[in-house]
Amino acid sequence: MGGAIVYTSKVKIERVKGPLRRAYLPQEDAPVWFGVHSEIAEHYGVDPQVHEPHATTLDYVVAAAAG
Repeated sequence: MGGAIVYTSKVKIERVKGPLRRAYLPQEDAPVWFGVHSEIAEHYGVDPQVHEPHATTLDYVVAAAAG
């Protein structure tokens, strides 16, 4: 195995408000929204009436690992 870097992901994350973040990913025209929902929102005390539920970064990691 060589030590050459073959890919560097260029991702930009913006915190919008509270748990809501906007991610700009390579090859995606529109940003991806991250937040919290269900049990995760409850765990962190996030009111879904104040912060609209969105998929979490954990949801994306699990989906990526399953693919």
